[in-house]
Amino acid sequence: MYTIDEEREEQDIQSRYEELVEACRSIKDLSSAEEADILRAFSVAKKAHEGTRRKSGEPYIFHPLAVALIAVREVGLGPIAVICALLHDVVEDTDITLDELRVLFGDRVARIVDGVTKIEDVMILQQSESKQAENYRKILLSMCNDPYVIFLKLCDRLHNMRTLGSMKETKKLIIASETSYLYIPLAHRLGLYSIKTELEELVMRYTNPEKYAEIEAKIAATAGTTERLKECLIKPVRQMLDDAGYHYTLKTRVKSVYSCWKKIENKHVTFDEIFDLYAMRIILHDVAHDHEKEECFKVYALVTGQFSPNPKRFRDWITHPKNNGYESLQTTVMTPIGRWVEVQIRTDRMDTIAEKGMAAHFLYKEAHPEEQIENNPVEEWLQQIRTSLEQSDKSAVDLVEEFKEALYTKEIYLFTPKGKSITLPSRTTVLDFAYAIHTDLGHHCIGAKVNARVVGRSERLHTGDQVQVLTTANTLPSEEWLSQCQTPRAKEAIKDFLRAHKKERAAEGRRRLRQYLDNLHIKDNKQNWGQLKRFLDNQSDTDLLYDLAVGNVTERQVAECFGKARPEPNMLFLDHYSRLSTPFLLDKEYETLPTETASCCKPVPGDQVVGIVQDGKIMVHRTNCRHAMDEMANHENHIVRAKWRPGEQLSLLTGISLTAIDQKGLLQEITRHISNELDLNMRAITLEASEGVCRGIIMLYVNNLDHLTRLIERLRTIDGVEDVRRI
Repeated sequence: MYTIDEEREEQDIQSRYEELVEACRSIKDLSSAEEADILRAFSVAKKAHEGTRRKSGEPYIFHPLAVALIAVREVGLGPIAVICALLHDVVEDTDITLDELRVLFGDRVARIVDGVTKIEDVMILQQSESKQAENYRKILLSMCNDPYVIFLKLCDRLHNMRTLGSMKETKKLIIASETSYLYIPLAHRLGLYSIKTELEELVMRYTNPEKYAEIEAKIAATAGTTERLKECLIKPVRQMLDDAGYHYTLKTRVKSVYSCWKKIENKHVTFDEIFDLYAMRIILHDVAHDHEKEECFKVYALVTGQFSPNPKRFRDWITHPKNNGYESLQTTVMTPIGRWVEVQIRTDRMDTIAEKGMAAHFLYKEAHPEEQIENNPVEEWLQQIRTSLEQSDKSAVDLVEEFKEALYTKEIYLFTPKGKSITLPSRTTVLDFAYAIHTDLGHHCIGAKVNARVVGRSERLHTGDQVQVLTTANTLPSEEWLSQCQTPRAKEAIKDFLRAHKKERAAEGRRRLRQYLDNLHIKDNKQNWGQLKRFLDNQSDTDLLYDLAVGNVTERQVAECFGKARPEPNMLFLDHYSRLSTPFLLDKEYETLPTETASCCKPVPGDQVVGIVQDGKIMVHRTNCRHAMDEMANHENHIVRAKWRPGEQLSLLTGISLTAIDQKGLLQEITRHISNELDLNMRAITLEASEGVCRGIIMLYVNNLDHLTRLIERLRTIDGVEDVRRI
């Protein structure tokens, strides 16, 4: 519980400000003008937020001071970022305007503050639209104009997540879901790995607390192993590097809770089977740029000469850096105590990029404005985003979802028949390659010769493939092509072609709509067109007219839109019956709505749950369900607090996956435990055996989470069963 003491708070505020200024001085020699600007920004922010407190009870000025300190210490940003961080909430939360900031601090500060300010007065949105997504789009557009916008948004979000404990439970879930939805992928793409890792940890604490505590305890139990590794690995490596005359720094780390959980879930391994639970980083100092690769490989040879490497775990990110600029050699070696350890080898320059990500590029550019850097991948990426955001007619939700998916995409290297190298996302198809070369080549693509082998348009390509596109003048894009490509450029080119085709059918659709409206005695005006588009979920006039032209919209649907269709008979008493009882306790204003448990995550009593309003009912999800988190990230107003009603006896469908050694009698043993010993009803069971390993899914009814947990523990005791987990 926070205790208010204004005298102590005043001293604390001044102390935090002085700490911030010292942090700035440690990374840059501040001019007197820069120090004066920082002091003025602090004074403006302190005065503007005076009397305002956070949910925790602390003075609000603590927050902008903390965000500014994160920007300096954890991202490495300078005075401009500090000024903007101190001011980032004054326009949104106080009476200060952007014009006033522009007069006091200049255009750039005002532009950055505007970029990080939420849209509060958005136009009236359709039900399918989202103010959160509109804010995301604004942030991304602002980021393209000045990358400091997204760096500061990440700093702001990190501090908000660190101080989330004082929020209401529903608000915690919404903020955590937004963080997972957009901010973590952005931190990944920008190369801010330490911020990404901490955000992942904090999100998991709030959305999956039981599993977080379980894995955290397992990591804590390995403390003794960490000490033994220092003796058998760190000391010998130090000796080797010293003998070779290197100047270096060694760092070690234990894998984060979230990363362990993702590996367990995605790779279907146990905690003890995680290869890279431990990692050692070797940072080489004073290495000339043109000798970096050579020196890193020399150190790699020293390490692998004494410790056996895992050949499947070697990564050369120096020859082919990641798309966010990350460079390093990575291998995994076996230590004398039987533990695998990941070893990363990099230079000072590479380490700065790895720690600060794209921020390192912009800091360097600001410090050396006279240098011209050609073909910079960072600026090319921002230009692609800007073009996509400004030219797209997608809804904000769809646009941000597409952008978010692209953030994690890996890259492959392909070659034209003349040997020119082209870099594309890892799931690229022949059609993507064709559009990457030229739009007309894509429009007429029928396939390709890949390494002299003829393949179709949808064939997936791999690093090193040489591709010759095959075309014919009679081939043109269709809706089906959208499923045959992956890249935004190809999809947009196909959609542009299809939109042009739809416009050709517009006159026919307009005649049909006019006929329907005349028959129903409805005015043919802009207002009624808008109402019909919303009813049919059409994004544009062109889509509406095309659907009318091809018969996708009937006269009855138009009549239903304007309330002129005869109602079809329905079983009203069934709907009434469904509202009589619900196994959930809800907020009072939602008690009359029917509830359903979501099929995507299949919650059972005992799970932490959240309700989402959808189509006139409340879908109840587990709080860590990916669909629920995406919905919370985009539609805050759809979220409803939900809890299981105490004492309610239910039997709900859920599922488990099972992996076991294939052996005689396995199915009988599984069904005996489920049906006879635990008295559970199975709905379906699927088991498939291949190369001596049996994998299966069992759908069955359970009463609560404890019931399900006991079942999983019981199945794990069966001889030969390797893994059992909830799906």
